[in-house]
Amino acid sequence: MYSLFAKYYDAFTLDVDYAARAQYLCSLIEKYGKGKGILLDLACGTGSMSFEMERLGFDVIGADISAPMLDEAMNKKIACGSNVMFLNQDMCALDLYGTITSCICTLDSINHLDSLQKVQEAFEKVSLFMEQGGVFLFDVNTAYKHREILGDNAFIFENDTCFLAWQNEAGANESVHMYLDFFERQGDTYLRESEEITEYYYSEAQLQSALETAGFALIGIFEDMSENAPTSISERNIFVCKKV
Repeated sequence: MYSLFAKYYDAFTLDVDYAARAQYLCSLIEKYGKGKGILLDLACGTGSMSFEMERLGFDVIGADISAPMLDEAMNKKIACGSNVMFLNQDMCALDLYGTITSCICTLDSINHLDSLQKVQEAFEKVSLFMEQGGVFLFDVNTAYKHREILGDNAFIFENDTCFLAWQNEAGANESVHMYLDFFERQGDTYLRESEEITEYYYSEAQLQSALETAGFALIGIFEDMSENAPTSISERNIFVCKKV
């Protein structure tokens, strides 16, 4: 997953305000958790959120299943002189060296898990290393976004060096299969490379049950970047959970 997309990921996610999102997550951790300490950025990708959380005073561990994504993160780490520790690990088989005081998992990474059993395994691994009273924050795409925004729709993105044709196919149970075709400029021609990604939908009830089984209490479910209750047209929701 994200083996090819890794080298294009940052260029096509320039619309993500990582600094603002980090401030938002930090405020939730300080309000509901144990404050700043050791934070796990689960499914950290190219490390953009990890570096922002480090700037806010957290000791950060970033874990991701994709080695190419972590290669990009390590290049950025060297360039900015960061102390973030990056681990190439599957979130369902997480194995840390000690405990953490908080964990974040952002930008619909949970939606990439292809079964409720894997969601359960990931939650249990986070719980295993989480200190009592620590908080786990994650976001998920909603059924509305999968059905109405992504669905069977197609999108085109372009920058100075690459063109992305993104086509979606709606699947069973609100899942979405994504076909990504990258056309990278090489002189007067373009190199075409392709990757496929599927995102899966899990209901609030399914996620809450998995959290409680893993030893978390659900504090609240908020609409993205707020503490407001989700609406019928919310596209991404934030789960705030505490280890009990």
